[in-house]
Amino acid sequence: MGSFWMLAAGASFALMSVFVKLAAGQFSSHELVFWRSVLGLVFIYAFLRLTGHGGERLVGANLALHLRRGLVGFVALATFFYAVVKLPMSVAITLNYTSPLFLALIMPWWLHERPRPVQYLAVALGFLGVALLLRPWHGESDLVTGLVGLFSGFMASLAYVHVRQLGQLHEPEWRTVFWFAVVGAVGAGLFASVTGWHAPSVDNAWLLVFIGLFATFGQLAMTRAYRTGDTVVVASLAYSTVVFGSLLDGLIWNEKLPAVAWLGIAITVAAGVWAVTLNKKEQT
Repeated sequence: MGSFWMLAAGASFALMSVFVKLAAGQFSSHELVFWRSVLGLVFIYAFLRLTGHGGERLVGANLALHLRRGLVGFVALATFFYAVVKLPMSVAITLNYTSPLFLALIMPWWLHERPRPVQYLAVALGFLGVALLLRPWHGESDLVTGLVGLFSGFMASLAYVHVRQLGQLHEPEWRTVFWFAVVGAVGAGLFASVTGWHAPSVDNAWLLVFIGLFATFGQLAMTRAYRTGDTVVVASLAYSTVVFGSLLDGLIWNEKLPAVAWLGIAITVAAGVWAVTLNKKEQT
């Protein structure tokens, strides 16, 4: 069942990205992060009530770690949404899913070890794929936005490290998701207050609802997948988001990437799956 839940999560995250891109013409990326976080809180509260956890404490003994995880997660989400708005969706999602490449370097140091040569090789292969995807030598390449998307992958890897620490402390997953949404709402609200707000209307509020709905379901499905499935298999199937996103990119926006960019996506995904298996070996 773990594989099924990760495929469901992958489809949900891809659909969330679709609605982010659809809403981008009417809201800034900071506003979209805000509404995704606020609506996520609403859906999480409803989930807790329905599953009988509504009476549990929201503040536990590891609040500081939750807030740090929320902060790095907020930066990862904000930079990812920015990339989705500015880049083809398949490109933005691929860049965000470089997090296992960064983890291949971060996790050994976290475990007080040096990365093995094979881990450096996996990372080098992955960034070769990123180079082919972004094509910085091409005059029309939006390199700065691409680097923002790549930075979202780096921050996502830091968020994973924090989530792993919280799991080792036996923190419930819903509490991690809750505080992530709280920090995201506060952080994005502050940025949107500086850049300006756009009031939702009857015509566009449904886009925001679907962003929050698919984001929350994706997080819950991903959590269930890691709890019930094999870690390597589940983490590898997380790349289904890239596949779903690329298909939706073509169907909805008729996005046509050059062959070298598709080769870059394939290499990046392959290197990411390889890095996932290496990360697993480092943790056993």
